[in-house]
Amino acid sequence: MDKEPETTDEAKPIEPAKKLMMDKANDFRFHAAYLIYSDAWDKASSEEVKNKLNEMLTALSTEKVDYETFYREISQFRVEYNPEHFRGSGGGRTYIETGRKREWRRREEKESRNKRHGR
Repeated sequence: MDKEPETTDEAKPIEPAKKLMMDKANDFRFHAAYLIYSDAWDKASSEEVKNKLNEMLTALSTEKVDYETFYREISQFRVEYNPEHFRGSGGGRTYIETGRKREWRRREEKESRNKRHGR
């Protein structure tokens, strides 16, 4: 009687994760969630994180979790928030700096003019 050798989880190599292509463009809420997933998946460095993101999107698409749970879980993997655009006061509020379009245009024109003339 031949016994097959037992395999352990440690002996198995981890398969590279594949990005899920299940975007539903006609469903706005799912499409927005897919864009968040896609961005987080592209910026993820480990296969373990990518597999976790795949599980989260699959659970959302099969309606095992709701959108609120999906966003709460995926927030730890998002690197979207750029601190230079935000100015927070330690109280948990975040303020976004804004400017007028006309001022921005003038500043851009001035910078391009200076760059063009070597200043």
